[in-house]
Amino acid sequence: MWYDNLKEKRLWAYFENISAIPRESGDEEGIRQFLLSWAKKHSIEAKTDKTGNVIYYKPATPGMEGKEPILLQGHMDMVCVKTDTSTHDFTKDGIEIVCENGIVRAKDTSLGGDNGIAIAIAMDIFSDEKLQHGPLEALFTISEETGLTGAFGIEKEYISAQRMINLDSEEEDIIYIGCAGGIEVDATKEIKWEPVDNNCLVYSLTDSGLLGGHSGGEIHKQRANAIKLLARILHRIDSLQLLTISGGTKRNVIPSLASISFVASKERLPIITSIIEEATKEIKGEYLIQDPDISICLTTEEELPELAIDRKLSQKWITSLFLAPHGVATNSLALPGIVETSSNLAIVGINDKEQLYAVSSIRSSVESAKNELAYVVAAAFETCKADIIYSGSYPSWTPNPESKFTKLVAQKYKEFTKKDPIITAIHAGLECGIINSNIEGMDSLSMGPNLFDVHSTKEHLEVESVERISEFVKFLISTI
Repeated sequence: MWYDNLKEKRLWAYFENISAIPRESGDEEGIRQFLLSWAKKHSIEAKTDKTGNVIYYKPATPGMEGKEPILLQGHMDMVCVKTDTSTHDFTKDGIEIVCENGIVRAKDTSLGGDNGIAIAIAMDIFSDEKLQHGPLEALFTISEETGLTGAFGIEKEYISAQRMINLDSEEEDIIYIGCAGGIEVDATKEIKWEPVDNNCLVYSLTDSGLLGGHSGGEIHKQRANAIKLLARILHRIDSLQLLTISGGTKRNVIPSLASISFVASKERLPIITSIIEEATKEIKGEYLIQDPDISICLTTEEELPELAIDRKLSQKWITSLFLAPHGVATNSLALPGIVETSSNLAIVGINDKEQLYAVSSIRSSVESAKNELAYVVAAAFETCKADIIYSGSYPSWTPNPESKFTKLVAQKYKEFTKKDPIITAIHAGLECGIINSNIEGMDSLSMGPNLFDVHSTKEHLEVESVERISEFVKFLISTI
């Protein structure tokens, strides 16, 4: 196996087992049954709550019964994205793992290290018969990536611990004690069709090769948004009729691919080509450092459809996409170096109700700023009189620098690593704040190994970092 030469073979074997099971958000039954079956095999008490979360319980080793319980936490689902040429089917195919030069990645898909590695670490701890520890619990939640469903639905009577280690962070040496809240804005507009003139061509414009990434973890890196790039180009072209539009895959992923087809007159081909070439040159220059492999392609064909989207609506929808904010809105003054508020124009398309639709995801550590930016996004789509729905709102996790648990973990981290951890907040959403609010008295923090380019086909884990974090958590629960 790919992990035969790695130090923590048992941990990596569990990660391989997890990765072999399809577990896109909303499709967690397979991984849930695996976790329950594994627990039964290892004589570990396990329960499933009404939401579908799985909870493990392990009694203290003899002599450590008086210690306070510790809860390990991660989520079962993963963001599923693949390369343009991949034939991978996330409903039935497992992730094909590649391990090279101390890096674990997937072949042509996202890896699912976010957050499969948390489950693997917890399983390794629960199956370690040599480890001395107080009472242990583990909580594996569902659909974290698409609305924090499991965290919202956790039933407090299933959890007795009041100290939680969330293992869903992506930077070693950092302890997170706060995160942003979020809200989504969905815009829809009924399509009006009109006939296509015979003197037209079908133009297809596609951009690809973008890095994309996590809309919380990578938003500050100023990577390009595939939808915004096409809107920027098409906003310069008038008198067109949209035919198709698609871009983005997940609400919390920066779009790395988008395509739009439209109808315009044959005579305008030289002008349209020139506009696209000029815009492409500008874009490549602007993103030379942060997103260097952008590819923008224009093709044409003469076979025409009978109908296309009304010219006025086409132009107004493109204008709305052009106006819709994307990226960092403000940086935090309270926690320097942290994004305070951002938006991600995540998905566009045409649904089966013959409506144009767009989805934007907004994050902020300030509730009023979160709502205000959502209103700005809505205003962009109200220019074409789109219908707006606000959904998926969740609160921020307010940092508590005076937490006794955080101070104790930081002390143990320094004892174990000989260096002080960085204690801060993160712009990405974490389940801690929601779980804290559902379970009175819960004190939580988040940490994890080095995990890069999550929610993209370039996602990868650093082997030594994973093993160090696993060793530290074992040290922590045996000595705290």
